[in-house]
Amino acid sequence: MSMQKIVVVGAGICGLSAAIWLRRAGNDVTLIDKDGPGAGASYGNAGLLAEWGIVPISGPGIAWTGLKYLMSRDAPLRIQWGELPRLAPWLAQFLRNSSDTRTREISKALSQLLHDSSDQHRALTRGTRADKWIASSDFGWAYTDRAAFDKDAYTWALRREAGYVPEVIEGPAVQEVEPFLGPATHCLVRLKGSGHITNPGAYMADLAEVLTDEGGTYRRAEMRDVTMRDGRIAEIITDHGTLPCDAAVLAAGIWSEPLARKLGVRVPLVAERGFHLEFKDPTQVPRMPMMMTAGKFVVNPMAQGLRCAGMVELGGTSPKISRGPLDLLSRNVAKMFPDLDYTSVEEWMGYRPSTPDSLPLIGQMGTSGVFAAFGHQHIGLTGGPKTGRWVADMIGGRSNAELAAFSANRFE
Repeated sequence: MSMQKIVVVGAGICGLSAAIWLRRAGNDVTLIDKDGPGAGASYGNAGLLAEWGIVPISGPGIAWTGLKYLMSRDAPLRIQWGELPRLAPWLAQFLRNSSDTRTREISKALSQLLHDSSDQHRALTRGTRADKWIASSDFGWAYTDRAAFDKDAYTWALRREAGYVPEVIEGPAVQEVEPFLGPATHCLVRLKGSGHITNPGAYMADLAEVLTDEGGTYRRAEMRDVTMRDGRIAEIITDHGTLPCDAAVLAAGIWSEPLARKLGVRVPLVAERGFHLEFKDPTQVPRMPMMMTAGKFVVNPMAQGLRCAGMVELGGTSPKISRGPLDLLSRNVAKMFPDLDYTSVEEWMGYRPSTPDSLPLIGQMGTSGVFAAFGHQHIGLTGGPKTGRWVADMIGGRSNAELAAFSANRFE
């Protein structure tokens, strides 16, 4: 196809990836973001390339587990009760997706998106200034004991079916493999050949530079409205003027929902507030990123400190930081790593854009010429480069993958 003028809205990992692949296909690409590259969830995530992240939270039994969690102040899941009337329809859909059959269908789709994540990141960055932030690593799950691991049998059965076969380490061998773990951890489950990003914020900033290095345009601007002609996108109206376009990509994370409404498209997207604590100059770090299953948080040694990320709070997009989840995360870190010393700690809260079926929206919204690339919940960093590549292929008239599960129109 001939060169098209394309505007990409949102400079998180999905928007950056789409913009770079669209530019490499010979298009005139302008990327806009109201805050700067990776300012949202793409900055504050756990930094994992979680190819194994194929099991949705909404599995069988989630209703009972969720209820139990909501009754406890020490649980990794919370709800902002004031938001409940708005959340109720989403929660009802979420529960409808929790059957064994639906869980298996969703898991299969997630596997299709995530299975080659490290390769996709490397293809995106090969020979550029951004490739230095991608590290190869194993990934571990720290369990109190074998019984705790056995309780996760359903999750591990799904992973095994997708080809992720864990190595189970028990007893004193746990501390030999990972000295960072204290004596409370008697079982460590390891998957070989994973990867992580050593500084997500710097990675996003460099990807924006890659786009401009390769002839694309990056602008700090906020999308305010759109001009449609004969039902197709013609212009993106920003606070810094109007950008004419032949097609557009909507990759603005949680902010995609109000922007999609301007196109007349309603998407059931809620903010799943996520949190991290980043310990500066830590006295000890793990050899590999790990999930601490007892506290449901991830520890990842990064260039700028030890990041501990986790907790889920369903609610709105108010910028007011919730103390409860951060304090719980802090207590869990202190309990599990009593010997950890550091000079200071950074606190962060952001919004994961979550759909009720745990699958992102990827593809054209109706016949509008606007392509969705949002709603990735916990897997945005992992699935971003492939999402961007798929969208670039679709806009170029090439789409080889069977992507019905991710259809941007499935909720209409």
